[in-house]
Amino acid sequence: MLFSHPRRAATLGLLTLAASMTAGAQAAADYPSKPITLVIAYPPGGSTDAVGRMVGTELAQRLKQPVVIENLGGAGGAIGAQKVARAPADGYTLLLAANNEMAIAPLINKAIKYRVFEDFTPIGLVATQPMVLVASQSSGIKNTQDFLSLLRQNPGKYSYGSSGVGTALHIAGEMVQQAGNVTMTHVPYKGVAPLTNDLLGGSLELGVFVLSSGLPHIRAGKVVALGTTEAKRSSVTPDIPALAETSAFAKVDINSWFALMGPAKLPPQVLTALRAAIDDTLQSPSFRAKLEASGNVMAAPGQDMGAFLKAQVAKYQQIVETAKIEDR
Repeated sequence: MLFSHPRRAATLGLLTLAASMTAGAQAAADYPSKPITLVIAYPPGGSTDAVGRMVGTELAQRLKQPVVIENLGGAGGAIGAQKVARAPADGYTLLLAANNEMAIAPLINKAIKYRVFEDFTPIGLVATQPMVLVASQSSGIKNTQDFLSLLRQNPGKYSYGSSGVGTALHIAGEMVQQAGNVTMTHVPYKGVAPLTNDLLGGSLELGVFVLSSGLPHIRAGKVVALGTTEAKRSSVTPDIPALAETSAFAKVDINSWFALMGPAKLPPQVLTALRAAIDDTLQSPSFRAKLEASGNVMAAPGQDMGAFLKAQVAKYQQIVETAKIEDR
């Protein structure tokens, strides 16, 4: 049996660690040297998927490596987010994150295993878009004054639909209720498609969409847009009033957003490269045009994504606690 000298073993251990650190530093300096996987935590076809694919194309051009899109839907975005949280911190697995899985799900779902501020590296905010409160044509509600009058006279009689408990659409509906001092019955749907069917069919009076999903039905006159949910009108739809223009909803200011995130502890060289690529993307007129065509407003380059995320979580937490929202 061979025995190693303790001092020699310790020296070998330090040399191995030093070699590993040197190799890791070299890999970070050469980043990227192979394809990057961009996880989109939702099925193809939705607003997050649309933005994610645009971002993937832009990153591939700037980083000179293929960006492979991986749609990994489920649990309101949590499954895809968890994969990225557990991925190696080398910059080759990234997340096109949305507010559902980053700012809402951890507040309402005890089964969520990742910690937003500990398990991810914020890279950059990409785009935002408001949500929009709409009424069915058969409801008789044509504007916010009709909405407030009818709902205050008939508390709980009118229902609004969202794409599910704890989604951004649900949170926006609760904010509207709290601001307007009205009571609606929440009807959670498994996605936007069945919600749309019931609104257009007249079996549901009210609904909340992200702007990109609601706009085709608004433009076609199939639903009535009561207002968007940001403090000011969207530059994409200047003809649709913001809810905040009605005094009862003056404090309504909530939107959907999309951001690039990576696993915790990304090497500084990798983070610098990714942030530079995002900032360059956000100065592209063609990228802006693509985003606006899908109802989004491009974020400003260089925005502090960490500070933005903290503010968003605080806003959602107040709404969730007041409404006692829990994902069972």
